[in-house]
Amino acid sequence: MRKVATALLFFLLLSVIAPVIAAEEEPKEKTAEELYNTGYLAGMLGWHREAIELLEKSLAIMPTAEAYTYLGWTYSHMGDYKRAIDEAQKAITLDPHFGNPYNDIGVYLIELGKEDEAIPYLEKAMRARRYCCYQFAHFNLGRIYLKKKMYEQARQEFKEALKIDPNYLPASEGLELLKALGFTDT
Repeated sequence: MRKVATALLFFLLLSVIAPVIAAEEEPKEKTAEELYNTGYLAGMLGWHREAIELLEKSLAIMPTAEAYTYLGWTYSHMGDYKRAIDEAQKAITLDPHFGNPYNDIGVYLIELGKEDEAIPYLEKAMRARRYCCYQFAHFNLGRIYLKKKMYEQARQEFKEALKIDPNYLPASEGLELLKALGFTDT
């Protein structure tokens, strides 16, 4: 089943790439958006080099915070957290109200073992005006508190993530882990 789904996504990706390559006279905004969308799909399929190429082409036409953020995300999946942070910083420069790059930098810093540096980024993500997924920032801050053995703060962040998205499994698992460790509500 997974091979069939991958094949379908491959053909979908090809059907999107071909018109983008052929569309020399289309408006730049549409081409940039198509390149971004195709790069996003390529990254989701794990085709990181292709995703980077497409995202960089999109950015050359029309820089957007979303494209820089996803370019950073792609680099992070290749283990290049420094470059991922650099790209997310570019996104913040373009749109300081976009929450995704703040959360992403927080995650990259956690991966680098720099939890204290991550906290202000996660807090900025929580306050961002334009962010779809506030639960991610709360969960990631909970991860930091859990690692620091600040269990009550971790619990509060996991609970806050679940207030935003009651079905957010990582936050539920965080609460279950606290329970298994013997830390229950006080």
